[in-house]
Amino acid sequence: GDPLSYDKAFYFGEQDYYVPQNADGSWRRYDELVDQMGPMLQTMRGLTPTHIAFNGKYGALTADIRLEAEVGETVLMLHSQANNPSFPHLIGGHGDWVYPYGKFGNQPDAGLESWDVVAGGTAAAL
Repeated sequence: GDPLSYDKAFYFGEQDYYVPQNADGSWRRYDELVDQMGPMLQTMRGLTPTHIAFNGKYGALTADIRLEAEVGETVLMLHSQANNPSFPHLIGGHGDWVYPYGKFGNQPDAGLESWDVVAGGTAAAL
């Protein structure tokens, strides 16, 4: 019943990309945007993404823009995945309160190091 509080909030947006390839493994290029639609849909039908990115690009959560928290800080983590299930694992800590479907009105799970993000869903953890 008591409100939860946090010091920082981190968002993890996980996206899948389906980029058509040539027979030699190189990435196809198109003169017009509309020309890629058919080949891209064919690649999507294979259900295996060619790229998985967090927050829109390679390296978005590392190097100079990595997400950091100090010992003792409480962090709200929001994780979404557009197409496939995902399984975040918190190294060196645990989620005191985990909302697997991202709905704060539901009863949270407690004390988890790993949890599920359903395909097309969101999870939240403190």
